[in-house]
Amino acid sequence: MPKMKTKSAAKKRFKVTASGKVKRAHSGKNHILTKKDRKRKNSLRQGAYVDKGQEKTIKTLIYNK
Repeated sequence: MPKMKTKSAAKKRFKVTASGKVKRAHSGKNHILTKKDRKRKNSLRQGAYVDKGQEKTIKTLIYNK
């Protein structure tokens, strides 16, 4: 069976930290920003971590182990 390719979409959207956690960005910061208040837009800038249940799936998409 051939090797599975890494998923480019996952590679672009997620980063694995040194401790093994998976970082992600918040959604909702691209368009229709006029109705969102400043506080909400500022908090969307901050990164976040992926849930424990999803971590394994995303790591397989990035690493293919």
